[in-house]
Amino acid sequence: MTVVVPKETHAGETRTALVPEHVAKLTALGARIEVESGLGHFCGHSDIEYTRAGATVHTDRAAMLANADVVLQVRKPSLEEAGALRAGAVCIALLDPFQSPELIRALASRGVSAISMEMVPRSTRAQKMDVLSSQASLAGYAAVIAAAAETGKIFPMMMTPAGTIKPVKVFIIGAGVAGLQAIATAKRLGAKVEAFDTRPVVEEQVKSLGAKFVKIDVGETGQTEGGYARALTDEQLRLQREGMARICAECDIVITAAQVFGRRAPLLLTGEMLDAMKPGSVVVDLAVESGGNVEGVVADQITDRKGVKIIGTASLPCRVPVHASQMYSSNITALLTEFWDKETQALKLKLEDDILKSCVVTHGGRILNEKLATTT
Repeated sequence: MTVVVPKETHAGETRTALVPEHVAKLTALGARIEVESGLGHFCGHSDIEYTRAGATVHTDRAAMLANADVVLQVRKPSLEEAGALRAGAVCIALLDPFQSPELIRALASRGVSAISMEMVPRSTRAQKMDVLSSQASLAGYAAVIAAAAETGKIFPMMMTPAGTIKPVKVFIIGAGVAGLQAIATAKRLGAKVEAFDTRPVVEEQVKSLGAKFVKIDVGETGQTEGGYARALTDEQLRLQREGMARICAECDIVITAAQVFGRRAPLLLTGEMLDAMKPGSVVVDLAVESGGNVEGVVADQITDRKGVKIIGTASLPCRVPVHASQMYSSNITALLTEFWDKETQALKLKLEDDILKSCVVTHGGRILNEKLATTT
C-alpha cells in the first residue's frame, strides 16, 4: 500500500503530516511511503532525512496523488486535487467538513474514503489520535507567547531598585485544552490568571493550575459527550458578556478560546467591552478561524481598537511547526497503526469500529455522516 504525503499549500501553513521518525514506523509495517520534495522544510526535516527513514522523495505532485492508496495531509485538499484521487483511495486530513460541503461532495462522488481528523472521538482508546487536543494545547501556549510579545510589559512580579512591578493580569475565556494550556503558560511566566468557562466541571482543573475560576451565573449549561461546550442561548450569552465586562476592563491580556464544534464561534467580546479596556491591553482570539469570539477581529492581522491590540493570528500551532508536526504526525501514525492489517500490509477500514464510525465521513461513493449528509 502506497502512502503519499504532499507538501502543504495553504498560505501560512508550516506543519507537515508526517515526520521521518514516523516514516520509519510505517515502513516497518510494510507501507510504501512517498513524500513530496521539501515536505519538511518548515519543521526542520530535509529530504535526506526522509530518505534515510525509508521514504521515496518525488517532485511530481500530480503523479504522486494519482497513484496514492492513502494521502496524508494537514489541511484539506483542493477540489482539483480531490478530483485527481483515484476511486478507493483514502484521504486523511483536517477536512473542516461542516465548512467544506463542496469538497465533501466531491470526495464522495469520486469514491474516496475521507477521514476527518477533527472528528476522531474524544475517548480513552482514541486519545493517541486526538489531533484537535494536541494542536489546541500548542495553540494555547502560542497565544500567551504572542500576547507577551505585544503587551509591552513583563509577566511576573519583580522587585527592582525602582520599586515593585506588579504581575500582568490575564483573563482566559474558555477552559478547554487550549485554554488550560494558556493558563499553565501564563502562570509559568508569572502572571495573575483568572479563567471562565460555561462548564462548571472544569473549575477544579482551572484551580489546579493556580488560576482563579470566575463564576458567572448564566443558567443551565454543560458539555457534549465529546467534552465540548454546549452552545449557549442568546440570553445566556448576554449574561455571560455582562459578567465578563468588568474583568476584561481590569486585565492586561484577554485570551478567548471558546468554540463549539461544527458551528460558528460565539461572539463574546463586543465593541463596547473592548472600548472599556485599558489602552495597551492585548486580546488574542483563538477562535478566529471559526468566526471569532471578538468583534472586529481580522484573520492573520493585529488590529488596533482605541489602543487595544486584537491579535487574530489563524492557526497558532503553525508558530511552533517542529512540535506541531511531531504531534500531528504521531496522531496520524497512531490511527494508521490501529487499523493496519498485518496480513495484507494495508489500511483496513472497519466501519463498524466506534472510532472510524465517527471520523470516516465519505466511503463507497456516499457521505456517511448523517449531519453532513443533510447539510451538504
